[in-house]
Amino acid sequence: MFYGCAPTELVALPCSMATETSCGTRRYQRISLPQGMSVNWYGSGQQQVSHVKTLSMGGLFLCGSITLRVGVDLTLVFEVPGGMVLANAVVRNCVPGEGMGVEFTKMNPQSRLLLDGLLARLLR
Repeated sequence: MFYGCAPTELVALPCSMATETSCGTRRYQRISLPQGMSVNWYGSGQQQVSHVKTLSMGGLFLCGSITLRVGVDLTLVFEVPGGMVLANAVVRNCVPGEGMGVEFTKMNPQSRLLLDGLLARLLR
């Protein structure tokens, strides 16, 4: 199912304190990625590659004309400096013609460290 990925155990992500942003209450700061980053996603019988518009420790916004309905579970695979991130996610928001916002629901500890490292570098 995943190219070059060995089976790995995913663990549920803990909730953290919410922070107030201009868009409402969010648990994590979002980072805009104008240069883009590609994510392979699998869900509801679809296998697609989409560019990421925004990224946070809580999830990301996938750009593209193909969107899934809110509540659909996805598997995400994407490369960051240092390795591959594998995560389960759920569609939380859909903007027809633009893309969909997804929330990470499970991620293995190694993927979590890789994502945390990327976000720390981007927030400098």
